Formats: sequence, C-alpha cells, structure tokens
Amino acid sequence: MSRSRRMRPVVEVADRREQQAARILGEARRRLQEEEAKLAQLIEYHADYARRLEAGSGASLSAARLQDFRLFLDRLAQAIRQQRERIERQRLDCEEKRLAWLATRSRSQALDKVVERYQREEQKAAARREQRESDEQAQHGSRRRKPR
Repeated sequence: MSRSRRMRPVVEVADRREQQAARILGEARRRLQEEEAKLAQLIEYHADYARRLEAGSGASLSAARLQDFRLFLDRLAQAIRQQRERIERQRLDCEEKRLAWLATRSRSQALDKVVERYQREEQKAAARREQRESDEQAQHGSRRRKPR
C-alpha cells in the first residue's frame, strides 16, 4: 500500500476535527450575535423608558411614580452592564474557538500537503518504472532483430 493511501485515515480524521472545530466556532459566533441582539434590545428599552420619564416629569407624576421610573432605569442600566460583560466573555470564547479552529485547519492543510507530496513522489516513481520497462522492452526487441 502506498504512503499516500496509508495517510488517508489520518487526513480524514484531521478533516473531521477541522469541520467540528468550524461548527463549534459557528455556534459560538451565533451565541455572540444573540447576546449582542439582547444588548441592543436592552439599550432600546432603556432609551424608551428614559424618554417616558422625561416626558412624564413635566406632567403630573407623583414622587413615588417618579422614583419607580428611576429605580427601573437603574435596573435596566445594571442589566446593560451585565449584558456587556456577557458579550465580552462570549467574544473571548469566540476567539478561543477561532484559534482552535485555525490550529486544526493548519494541521489538516499540512497533512494535505504531505499527501500531495507523497502522491507526486509516487507518480514520479511510476513514471520511472514505466520508462525503465519501456527501455527494457526496446532493448529486448532490438536484440531479437539483430540476428537476421
């Protein structure tokens, strides 16, 4: 069995690992997008309530109602800070997953190059064998014709 054939299972395993790492990276990026969308919703919600508070402060809002609005805005601001922290952790996770994928991709590409080199060497060896056989046949054919 040729070296390039013996390497096939190794290459297949490396390819599967690369594909798995790519799926994991894709999932991490999807989670990051979800977290960013949640942050955008929280920011919009906060802005909406801040506008309501501003609009209502000129109207006849009771002190208790005004205090409730402010407390709610404080909670939203805290939720926004926490969401930003979640996003930062998710970004770090994405980067970790990206580096893992790059490592598996690099290994897979290196193995592909090794197999390609083996295949080129095998093709050269086969061409040399064919040439040698052709030369031998030519020599045997010329020996038979000389005795005439």
